Parts: sequence; structure tokens; C-alpha cells
Amino acid sequence: MTDPMVMGSERSEVGLPAAMEILRSGGSALDAVEAALRRCEDNLEDHYVGSGGLPNARGEVELDASLMVGSSRAFGAVGALKGYPNPISVARAVLEKLPQHALLVGEGAALFAEECGFATAELLTEEAKRLWREALAPSSDSVEGENTSSSAGDDAYRVAALDLVRRLSPHDGPWGTINVLALDASGELVVGVSTSGYPYKYPGRVGDSAIAGAGNYCDLRYGGAACTGRGELSMRAIGARAVVERLALGDDPETACAAMLAEAAMLPDDFRAELRTLALTPDGRHGGAAGQAGSVYALMSVTSTEPEFYPRKVV
Repeated sequence: MTDPMVMGSERSEVGLPAAMEILRSGGSALDAVEAALRRCEDNLEDHYVGSGGLPNARGEVELDASLMVGSSRAFGAVGALKGYPNPISVARAVLEKLPQHALLVGEGAALFAEECGFATAELLTEEAKRLWREALAPSSDSVEGENTSSSAGDDAYRVAALDLVRRLSPHDGPWGTINVLALDASGELVVGVSTSGYPYKYPGRVGDSAIAGAGNYCDLRYGGAACTGRGELSMRAIGARAVVERLALGDDPETACAAMLAEAAMLPDDFRAELRTLALTPDGRHGGAAGQAGSVYALMSVTSTEPEFYPRKVV
């Protein structure tokens, strides 16, 4: 039996020690992944996940998250969730308490979270609000009249929002979805994903993080994979599932990740941005790929005192 381990994308190191503490004590991969991602969601310095996430073009924070269990391929997810700071826990509740469904979005996801007793919170922090306003300010088409009640103003806002989706890129520094993949002492493998989505996105946009096979996929026979970055590309390439399919064919994790990115790179996309991916196998092999040099992922084993960083293969 392989020793427990946990790995994650850039910025997951905030949560990996909590996950490893659970795994060392014999806890489940599901508990470990949820604990790690909750730590990341609660990190107010991270503007791409949970509380403090950057808002959509309307100034509202919408969160996506999912969990997939390798042994059963059970999947739970939420998309465009407002007002609840830990979407990964709501996604787990979908998986465990609402097994007839796999994905809830928008008002339905919030209703379910309320029924489950999850606490609400104001997700738009002052820092995220400042970044949003600064991003809007330089444009001659900025949405300064978003609160108007006139139909002409509403139409102008929608046009400006579409323009923002087209032209705005994230601020400098680490950004994107956070992935966490964990293998426990029983041999179970779980993948979790959480994000506030692409900054200044069109309201209601749901990315790959909430879609089984796109941003998240886990099959205990072969391995698990997760994606971060340009979610629309991952959805079109069925990115995470494509990586696991390569693992099933015998590729090592790094090769499988690189092959998926190479395929996704062939898709035409006027809004192309980098896509990254990670993979972990049931026997503890791990790897990742990215489109930029210097990209890394974090990993902890039972002997780790802190997260260790490994380079991703550059495609």
C-alpha cells in the first residue's frame, strides 16, 4: 500500500499541511481535500478562490467547486454560488446528501447550502473591490452607470460587461483555480477543485471547476487529474478526463498532463490564456504540466515537514 500523500496547484500550500495532518492520523482523502481547500478559500490574500475572490463584471463574487471520489467516481459540485465562503464544503454536501444530483448552480446551490446550515458571509472584500474598480477605471467603456434603472443604461452595461470579458486579464501575481489531490492510507484517491472563476466574468459564467471530466476527474483504477487556468479550453478538451485516459494507456503523470495541454493548444480560441494540469496515480506517482517556465506544484508526504515544490513540464 502506498503511503498517504497530498498535492496541489500553486497557492495550495496554504492548505496542504492541514490535509497531511488528517492523512497522517489515518483520516480519509475526502476529509483531507476538503480541509485543504477550506484553508485556501479562507485565505483573504488569495483573490481567486473563496472569500476575497475577484468579482464578476457586475461586482458580485460567484464561486465554483467540486469533489470526485476515485473508487466510485461519485461527484459533487456547485457553480455560480453566492454568499457562501466555502463552496468545497457545499460541493461535498451535494456529493453526500444529494446523490441523485451531481451539480447545483446559482440560486439552487445557495438554497441547498442554506438547507444544510452553512454560514453565509460577505465574499467581496474591500481589497477585491479595489482591484475590481482599478480594472474598470482605464476603459472608456467602463461601467460607471451600473446602478441605473433605465433600460438604455442596462443595455450599455451588458455591452460593457462583454467587453470586459474580452479584454481584461488577471492582475500580476499567482492566480487561478486551486487543485488538491489526496491519496489516503486505505488507498482512496480524491480530487477537489475550488475557484472564484475568471475575474470580471460575465455573470452566471461557470467554468471547468464545476464540470466532471473538465476541471476535475478521478478514477481509482488509473489516477486523478485537475486543471487550472483557461477553463473554457479545459471544457472543450475535456481536460482532466483526457489526462486520466492517458494514465490508463500507460503514460506517466507528467507525460499525460503535457499531452492534454498539447491537444488543447490546437483548439482555436480568441481569448486564449494559459491552462495547467496536475495528476496523481494510486501508486503515488505525480506530475504536472504548464505553458510557462517556472510553473510548479506543491506536494507533501508523511515525512514532509512542509510543502515541497516540484517543477511542471513546460509545453
